Amino acid sequence: MVTQITRGIKISVSTSFEGTYFKNYKLHFAFSYHITIENHSKDSVQLMSRHWEILDALNNLEIVDGEGVIGKKPVLKPGENYTYSSGCLLSSPFGAMKGYFNMINFTSTRNFKVIVPTFKLSAPFALN
Repeated sequence: MVTQITRGIKISVSTSFEGTYFKNYKLHFAFSYHITIENHSKDSVQLMSRHWEILDALNNLEIVDGEGVIGKKPVLKPGENYTYSSGCLLSSPFGAMKGYFNMINFTSTRNFKVIVPTFKLSAPFALN
């Protein structure tokens, strides 16, 4: 598990290999990731959007931007947390993701970025 704190917001990420799939006549490696967002600040915040950079071992880079996470824009009061799961397909058994969440602080009404640290995606059968 990897963790990082930005402006009192703690991000924790764990990953799992889900298997291989054929999509458009090509082999893909499926991974799930589980993210917990914890509000250790004194202010209520809301996650508004996300930005992902997904890189596989073949140097293929995919950029994903979107509103909220899994169709939600969670509000976290001080001391609250929110956990969600999602996934991605890679063209290789290794890769990594990193990114950030755009959030708003309800007290200051300011937007800020919360860094999601780089986390590795690796199929267990491909490890030495």
